[in-house]
Amino acid sequence: MTLTDRVTRIVDLLDSKKAEKIEVFDLGDVDYIAKQVVLANSLGGKHTQALFDTLKEELKPLGETFYGSDESDEWIVADMGEIIVHIMTPDYRRRYDLETFLKEMRAGGFASRNAGIDLD
Repeated sequence: MTLTDRVTRIVDLLDSKKAEKIEVFDLGDVDYIAKQVVLANSLGGKHTQALFDTLKEELKPLGETFYGSDESDEWIVADMGEIIVHIMTPDYRRRYDLETFLKEMRAGGFASRNAGIDLD
């Protein structure tokens, strides 16, 4: 299964369970911890957890691995290796504005900050 197929399956599952404002960021060409990032809004705290539970229940039997997660009622981030999934309440999504960060990453906005600096 390709990375694109995996992301499509995640997006379809989230959409089928009423996640909102689902966005995918392709970061395959930048130096980041994942190649793809999926952002999705939940309808509230319990829905945040329900969406994540659905991902685990549906994807683990298909061979997906969840390497780690950080969970609260407002925001869950799941590390799936090449894919990072963020499920957030609308308030948290507005507050932390990951879209701006990810768009800047994709555009190379952070690529030259340490250029020419010896970190040793």
